[in-house]
Amino acid sequence: MDAIDRQIIAALTEDGRLANSKIAKKVKVSEGTVRRRLKKLTTDKTIEIAMVQDPHKAGYQSEVLIGMQVEPDMLEEVAQRMAEFKYTTLVSITTGTYDVFAWATLPNAEKLGEFIRDHVGKTPGVQRTETFVSLGVKKRTHSLPLDD
Repeated sequence: MDAIDRQIIAALTEDGRLANSKIAKKVKVSEGTVRRRLKKLTTDKTIEIAMVQDPHKAGYQSEVLIGMQVEPDMLEEVAQRMAEFKYTTLVSITTGTYDVFAWATLPNAEKLGEFIRDHVGKTPGVQRTETFVSLGVKKRTHSLPLDD
């Protein structure tokens, strides 16, 4: 990835619906260059163009981070199972006190309780969980800083 790719990504980060022609003017390259580079960036999965929804505006009232201690030989299976649940939005295998973290967004506290009891708690390999309920999100982004 070079400076032109970074500039194209920066333009899309500001407005993901920006037309190739407007990106080309901003970056000072041809529209064809933008089109070719975007095709390569999306094909090789460097970027994915998607919308980001505000969970609270969509009616979801509970956001939680769930730390899980997992049986060592079940790490991949537990992480994969967490990734399959419809309410999880991020699943990560980590170092430290917890082996797996899952961020989940749910409609309400009742659904949160059901999710933890009936899904997370019953997942084979999960030994212990700790749930961190979000009281407010101060930053939500899926963009990386584009250092030159």
